[in-house]
Amino acid sequence: MKKVVVGLSGGVDSSVAAYLLQQQGYEVIGLFMKNWHDDSVTISKECPWLEDSNDAMMVADKLGIPFQTVDLSEQYKERIVDYMFREYERGRTPNPDVLCNREIKFDVFMKIALSLGADYVATGHYCRKAEVTKDGETYYQLLSGKDQNKDQSYFLCQLTQEQLSRTLFPIGELQKSEVRKIASEQNLITADKKDSQGLCFIGKVRLPEFLQQKLQPKEGVIVEIDANKEVYATAAPAHDSKMEELKHLSKKYRYAVTDGKVVGKHQGAHYFTKGQRKGLAVGGTPEPLFVIETDVDSNVIYTGQGKDHPGLYRKALFINNEEVHWVRPDLRINEGEELKVKARIRYRQPLQDATIYPTGNGTYIVFEEPQASITEGQFVAWYLEDELIGSGVIS
Repeated sequence: MKKVVVGLSGGVDSSVAAYLLQQQGYEVIGLFMKNWHDDSVTISKECPWLEDSNDAMMVADKLGIPFQTVDLSEQYKERIVDYMFREYERGRTPNPDVLCNREIKFDVFMKIALSLGADYVATGHYCRKAEVTKDGETYYQLLSGKDQNKDQSYFLCQLTQEQLSRTLFPIGELQKSEVRKIASEQNLITADKKDSQGLCFIGKVRLPEFLQQKLQPKEGVIVEIDANKEVYATAAPAHDSKMEELKHLSKKYRYAVTDGKVVGKHQGAHYFTKGQRKGLAVGGTPEPLFVIETDVDSNVIYTGQGKDHPGLYRKALFINNEEVHWVRPDLRINEGEELKVKARIRYRQPLQDATIYPTGNGTYIVFEEPQASITEGQFVAWYLEDELIGSGVIS
């Protein structure tokens, strides 16, 4: 019998993952990750991790599998929380869920599981794994989940071949409704439990309050930029080289306070992100204001009216070399080559047609259609059909 450690989170997905593995004849161990115990930043008095760990324990009990809790809060603070503060300080918007998978679940947690003699680690993610053999080498594929509405492959876009080789995704072939049905039939306490909404494993956290612990509030101005500004109207210049064209397409709009009118005040540019609409507290405009750019150095937020404001859209993005990651290293392309892919810049975004261009200093991704709110610090993931083959941090 192969031994599998399941990351039991106290939710229905990981509960059913454990049950299915047991049915398939694996020796299953349940492990709950405690990643946080600074209650000063959770919203409510309820202690989400305590409730979740109790639910996980009851599921393990019901299935008759060994269970224990591992405290990873020190590593979580170091690798996720401190990273988040650093990124927000730089005016970038990190994705803690992608990082949590790369740094915690499939690294620290996986090492603990393997040290317990496990052959595999399993999670309740909606994605699938397959393998292909090429020139005698085996490569592991990360495929999107069968439930298109729940597909979570994007959150795993930073996994390596080594990590995938040791991972199982038991519910990847199922629809969410089928997962709930199995949980009900097995009388698992998590069958009707709502999906968690919160920072990966921290629970319910108010982001601005969370950030305010480290990043001091600092008053600045909110500037509104008119959609008819000439900066948006200039026709694309003729380019002498592909490189010039790529640089032009991925270039951010640059603004100065004098380009628009001051319409309000804010408490810190680093609390805001591109495309954000809530929290600006500026009324009286015909259409709602959206953040089109933040400038943390001069502490200014630039906004535009309506979700079609041209300042929100760009056709291309750039990734620095050290932040490009190929899940399938054998499919990596080299400088001077190009690859047509499907890509997304956020979870749940429908896949978009795009082309990848690696260059000496980094990789460009050019979309067929302009994309809204391309945000530095977030991850872009690219696919060939339903296989996620690579990702990178937007810079």
